[in-house]
Amino acid sequence: MSDPVSWKVMERGWKVRDASGKEIGKVDEIRGLPEDDIFDGITVKRGLLGKREYIPAERIAEILEGEVVLAA
Repeated sequence: MSDPVSWKVMERGWKVRDASGKEIGKVDEIRGLPEDDIFDGITVKRGLLGKREYIPAERIAEILEGEVVLAA
């Protein structure tokens, strides 16, 4: 298992997993103000049609190298 990393190193295309570990999509956009260290959340691109869903920072349990894990 990877060590947690800062939201500031997160990149578009990282895997997004639900609390059970199932991949639900990819990071499409990171929202925040890096200069003020304010993290607002991410936009996840889901499925083949690319439906996008906003996930607020409060719903993110962990940020690991290459993936984001959501809270239950």
